[in-house]
Amino acid sequence: MIISIISQGLFWSILGLGIFMTFRILNFPDMTTEGSFPLGGAVAVTLITKGVNPLLATLIAILAGCLAGFATGLLYTKGKIPTLLSGILVMTSCHSLILMIMGRANLGLLGAKKIQDFLPFSEEMNQIFLGLIFVALVILALLFFLDTKLGQAYIATGDNPDMASSFGINTGRMELMGLVLSNGVIALAGALIAQQEGYADASRGIGVIVIGLASLIIGEVLFKSLTLAERLMTIVVGAIAYQFLIWAVIALGFNTSYLRLYSAVILAICLMIPTLKNKFFKGVALSK
Repeated sequence: MIISIISQGLFWSILGLGIFMTFRILNFPDMTTEGSFPLGGAVAVTLITKGVNPLLATLIAILAGCLAGFATGLLYTKGKIPTLLSGILVMTSCHSLILMIMGRANLGLLGAKKIQDFLPFSEEMNQIFLGLIFVALVILALLFFLDTKLGQAYIATGDNPDMASSFGINTGRMELMGLVLSNGVIALAGALIAQQEGYADASRGIGVIVIGLASLIIGEVLFKSLTLAERLMTIVVGAIAYQFLIWAVIALGFNTSYLRLYSAVILAICLMIPTLKNKFFKGVALSK
């Protein structure tokens, strides 16, 4: 059970890393997440059932997520449509695209070879090992990218777009690039989780942004004053901690039909912790 929870946390942390690129760096609340995540799963599962190598299918799923992010970026940067609405439009469109790709609302991988089946260990250990590999690759790629001049321009765009523009940075291109890369990573998470679960579903994206944000927030609540590398690692820790919290809720006998409600409550509590801590310490200081 513990191994299964950790492996799930590792795969879900990739979603958190993708959301980090827009939500934390660009300050862009990107709702495309709930479209690109199931899109990645749908593309990967459909291709695998047609005999495509699972690794190649996963790479194509990443490309599909990048295209979804590109569409949102064009609507926002060129069409001047507000951030939330741009993401919602693409998210809604992705649902129809998924139905077109799969030809049905859900598609299973029964009997098909998944990416973790190529590893030589037991099924549970294969999933842990695969999760570690992809989490390490995503984190290393992010660290490399953000340390380049292009990455620094991307960070500057998120910190202060007006100042970045005054230094000659094309902030529109940076935002477009961020949405493309972010949704590519999110689609990767969708493809890997679909293979772990053994199926893809058109409605799988509903509420996933809450899970990704929970990974971010729990990590930030647990740890403070970190380097970029350490902050990315806290997302992984937060994702695993979130999966343990959900497992604890289920173990206590709560109805599993309301998992999205429990997720929202957990996220709300985590978001309120800094405020509650400040009020508590302020009250203690005043009492003294």
